[in-house]
Amino acid sequence: MGATRTPRGKWIEEGLRALAAGGPEAVRVEVLAQALGVSKGGFYGYFRNRGVLLDEMLDTWEYEVTESVIEQVESGGGDARTKLERLFAIVAASADGPVRGPTADIAIRDWARRDPAVAERLRRVDNRRMEYLRSLFSSFCPDEDEVEVRCLLTVTVRIGNHFHAADNGKRSHAEVMELIRQRLLA
Repeated sequence: MGATRTPRGKWIEEGLRALAAGGPEAVRVEVLAQALGVSKGGFYGYFRNRGVLLDEMLDTWEYEVTESVIEQVESGGGDARTKLERLFAIVAASADGPVRGPTADIAIRDWARRDPAVAERLRRVDNRRMEYLRSLFSSFCPDEDEVEVRCLLTVTVRIGNHFHAADNGKRSHAEVMELIRQRLLA
């Protein structure tokens, strides 16, 4: 009986985990193979080289943080506020994930500062996120300026929340996040 191959997706997921931990320089075939407990030969059955893996990691990340999330939100139906509630829940639940979690997002943002192709992909992702949020907020908020503010606050809180270390006065972090949610949905 032949050896079982490590699935392609596991290489990509482990690559994203390495990226989040140490940037693109940390995504090395030998390191990934060791983390997966396999030989690096299996890597070359899926990927011609490391560059192909990096591209597929970005493809996976882009799909997972845009279209996949939007499909999940839309599949549940409901009005725009219901969809935003679902979106916020999906994002909160993915906080520790290797693909949708904030550490991958932050690592890709850092990488984009040094790589124009990654910067263009990041711009596409952020534009897709904003476009989707506009479609939701504008259905119950007639003021275009207010829609734009709510969209930017939503995305900024998602990204910046990971960096926030200050105390929240008399409130817990969860309480402040609930206040933000209420304000965005008002």
